[in-house]
Amino acid sequence: MKREAFEKLVSQALDRIPDEFQAAIRNLEIVIRDRPGPETADLFDGEDDGDLYGFYAGTPLPDRNTDDSASLPDLIFLYQKPLEEDFPEREALMEEIEITLVHEIAHYFGFDEKALEEYGYD
Repeated sequence: MKREAFEKLVSQALDRIPDEFQAAIRNLEIVIRDRPGPETADLFDGEDDGDLYGFYAGTPLPDRNTDDSASLPDLIFLYQKPLEEDFPEREALMEEIEITLVHEIAHYFGFDEKALEEYGYD
């Protein structure tokens, strides 16, 4: 799939996120890459990154202080190739993009992996 078509799916998935969450998001950028890059190096220490579809890089909202207000945007990376490889059908791909976005946005709001597992977003 061309990047432009993938970006359209991401945009559609973002539009389905409830308005109250969208309204609370500030200074957050979505970056689409083919595959995980240097941002995930510390997670895997040279090992295979497995089925990583997304990654949040930033300071979760509950951990911020007033000095963080002028900082660079937090980033959510979405990895197009692993998503496409594991979800070749358009509808399944769209669903997984939305799941991945919700998962990474939850990290932005301060949910850790344990909390996400409890809510079924692991």
